[in-house]
Amino acid sequence: MNDMLLYSVIGSAAGIIGTGLGGAITLLLRHPSSRFLSTIMNFSSGLMIAVVTFDLLPEAFSIGGLGQGLIGLLLGVGLIVMLDGFMPKALRMDISDARSGYLKAGILLGIGIAVHNLPEGIAIGSGFTVYKQYGLALSMIIALHDIPEGVAMATPMMMGGIAKKQVLASTVLAGIPTGIGAIAGYYLGELSPTFIAVCLGFAGGAMLYITCSELLPESSKLYRGRIPSMGTIAGIILGIVISSII
Repeated sequence: MNDMLLYSVIGSAAGIIGTGLGGAITLLLRHPSSRFLSTIMNFSSGLMIAVVTFDLLPEAFSIGGLGQGLIGLLLGVGLIVMLDGFMPKALRMDISDARSGYLKAGILLGIGIAVHNLPEGIAIGSGFTVYKQYGLALSMIIALHDIPEGVAMATPMMMGGIAKKQVLASTVLAGIPTGIGAIAGYYLGELSPTFIAVCLGFAGGAMLYITCSELLPESSKLYRGRIPSMGTIAGIILGIVISSII
């Protein structure tokens, strides 16, 4: 197996195993209560907020500067806003139906995660050009990083009535761009910093919009209480820990 194929397989595996495992963990839940589901959604929201604010956006600003990172962020928010308005009609959703709201949140979050996985793959591919051990270590860290993202994506999909096999397949598909990015990173080595910064900012903006406009509001409709709020705090803490080891 040549190096390009090997690194693309490793990059794909990191994304697929990470988000796929997060989806599989979510599907193990059986008849969860509204309070439990609300707590899980709040936990996922807190995790996304922490990953975006302590990982994606700081990395984007570090690579391309404040301006390029903010451009990517605004593009991410803008595109998801357009998709948010278009999706109910395209999928024939009833926006007053709670299950449709969960489904829309899951799909939009999946798009954001897929975009986010592309620069992660580029990091893996670039890491392998330095030395193999670094690329492998980075792959393992990113796979761990993607597990909670799979949970965040699968939870609203499951609550939206999507079949378990389709939920699992969706989380797996969201990890595939990691492999594509690994190929690009390996061949281009030092890809345009502007591209990477804008891409990271785009993913951060998309995730922030989805979390603030979809996940948290839907969670509060599902159950109100202190325990879901503790879930948000726990998610933020875990996100900070994960971001600190990347």
